[in-house]
Amino acid sequence: MAPIARRLTYCAPSYLTAGRLIHGLPQRAPCASPPACVALLRQKRCHLTTSATPTTPATSPRPNRSRRRSLPESSSLLSHRRSYHSYDHPPSPGLFSPTERAILTAAYAHIPQHGFTPKTLALGARDAGYLDISTNLLTDGVFTLVQWHLVAQREALAGKAKRLFEDEEAPRLGLGAKVEMLTWERLMGNKHVIGKLQEALAIMAQPSCVPVSLGELAKLSDEIWFLVGDTAVDPSWYTKRASLSTIYASTELFMTTDHSDGFSETRKFLQRRLAETQEIGGTLRSIGTWVGFTASAGLNVLRSKGLKI
Repeated sequence: MAPIARRLTYCAPSYLTAGRLIHGLPQRAPCASPPACVALLRQKRCHLTTSATPTTPATSPRPNRSRRRSLPESSSLLSHRRSYHSYDHPPSPGLFSPTERAILTAAYAHIPQHGFTPKTLALGARDAGYLDISTNLLTDGVFTLVQWHLVAQREALAGKAKRLFEDEEAPRLGLGAKVEMLTWERLMGNKHVIGKLQEALAIMAQPSCVPVSLGELAKLSDEIWFLVGDTAVDPSWYTKRASLSTIYASTELFMTTDHSDGFSETRKFLQRRLAETQEIGGTLRSIGTWVGFTASAGLNVLRSKGLKI
């Protein structure tokens, strides 16, 4: 036998033996035919290559992680945009960040002396432990301080309403009396800044600040009617809030020039405006009832004459 053929004959059984030991197969007798052994070796080598190839990760589905993360974010966005009263949901996050709240709270104490000015904001930043340049975080400038005053006084009405209406005589009071009491409590919230209240009203009257100011006035009237227990679902829901917004704005303007003891003239002004609104509302309701009855009677007469109406 030639030397090359002899090497193939002796080497082929050793490769087969190694392959069977790896795969746990029983050993077989060496092949007598070298070409057959070479073909079997190639087949075994292909089998080893195929079995050693890892599964591609593209075939395994990936979890949809983006969808699971978007659910808490969407629920947080809805809670932030919620603008109605609810006892079953947590309160919405505030309008101010913790840093803004710290600066504005400290600056609020300087309003009686320095007014609604950038100096007041700078002093508040120092008292809160920040640099003067930190007031640049307040993008609306001094109007942010005005808005802080409006929001703080509006949110304080809930506690005041609880104290006013928790006694035994509260159920006997009508909605009109409760509205007057709570509106007066809100006006008394201006006592701390009464000397600088005209500055605040002037800032609120600026064109860039008017939309937010009107929105805050609407929230205030809605808060008052909600706290007194109004449950109207007819068109009077809108007229009540619109009339109360007008009355409060005019009374607050009157308050800036009132120098009477305990703002007694301001309270009389408020009572007169509320009484006029009730009288006008009663007159309009009577007129509406009369017009509705007359129109209905007229239609019935025309139908009795044979008209198809």
